[in-house]
Amino acid sequence: MPEGAELAETLTLIVPCYNEQPILLQSAHVLEKQLQALIKAGLVAQQSKILFVDDGSTDQTWAVIADLAARSSSFSGVKLSRNVGHQNALLAGLMAVQVGACITIDADLQDPVDVMNDMVAHYRGGCQVVYGIRQDRTSDTFFKRTTARFFYRFMTIMGVESIENHADYRLLGPKARKAVLSFTEENLYLRGIVPLVGFQTASVYYTRAPRVGGKSKYTLLRMVALALRGVTSFSVVPLRMIALLGVSVFLLGLLSMVWSVVDKLFFQPAVGWASLNTVICLIGGLQMLALGIVGEYIGCIYTEVKRRPRFFVEQTL
Repeated sequence: MPEGAELAETLTLIVPCYNEQPILLQSAHVLEKQLQALIKAGLVAQQSKILFVDDGSTDQTWAVIADLAARSSSFSGVKLSRNVGHQNALLAGLMAVQVGACITIDADLQDPVDVMNDMVAHYRGGCQVVYGIRQDRTSDTFFKRTTARFFYRFMTIMGVESIENHADYRLLGPKARKAVLSFTEENLYLRGIVPLVGFQTASVYYTRAPRVGGKSKYTLLRMVALALRGVTSFSVVPLRMIALLGVSVFLLGLLSMVWSVVDKLFFQPAVGWASLNTVICLIGGLQMLALGIVGEYIGCIYTEVKRRPRFFVEQTL
């Protein structure tokens, strides 16, 4: 037994999966090798595991997970009854962990596994949260880099606390994991929840590798949906912007009314139907936008008050 091994704690690697059949075997091999290296170095306990969470995949992802679990005690699995999204799949993995720390990482392994050594070192040094942060986005397409940059700036403007260039590659100690699980909202946004729990934190930086197979599940529409979920869950800035916009339009209308009276008394111009139509369309559009934003918040309230289960576990290994 390596020196210090008796002090090592159990570590669980949580890997959400959705239609990851093409790359899952390769990812499992890399993760198992890394986990065994951590165990051999005495940084984590022998009972440490790799937990795959099948988020309602439609391919043979669960069959691959079942085969891995049958061949090695290092692997375990949780199968959700339907696709509930990446954030809820991560939550299911966090809820399945019984003891020790955990690291969440995507199945494509674009986030390098070797920085787990630094994560565990920070955890053993007293940190309950360790963020994996990308140094650059050279491996992304121009479109992905642009939308990601806009995403983080938008979240900052909206007042949502987030870690730039950090997705969901992180280590959570048992105290931090328990704190995260105490949040019960339906509209789950873990990237905003984790910074709220406090505790001592650290960051490790890395360069992300290109994806070796499959395709990214975060399309533009899913990025927009994630941003909306984050904003409506953590910020009332849009509602305040609507109030400010309403006051601004009111003052503009008041000034326009005064000018119209002065203009009619002293200049008596011809009626400007075109300009009047433009103003009506502009104000009507702003009203619809405001109603849409308020409706988004009401929709979030609607889903929250029903308190429906966020997912159902169909099978565990």
